[in-house]
Amino acid sequence: MQKERKYNVMVRGKKYPVLLHADTEDGGYWIECPSLPGCASQGDTVEEALEMIRDAIEGNLDIIREDKKVKKAS
Repeated sequence: MQKERKYNVMVRGKKYPVLLHADTEDGGYWIECPSLPGCASQGDTVEEALEMIRDAIEGNLDIIREDKKVKKAS
């Protein structure tokens, strides 16, 4: 069984460490960003999984930014 692999992805000028795991049930890969709990994605190839986690991180950062705006406004 293959161990997880560590990568770094750049999003908005910041480096985020991510962990890539082989999906032993469905094939392909699943990937997570430990510094953003719950931020995960998947892909058929390593390259696709890395691109998908970049999109997931972008979305997660947008949600965090909106939450801060809402809290600041209340």
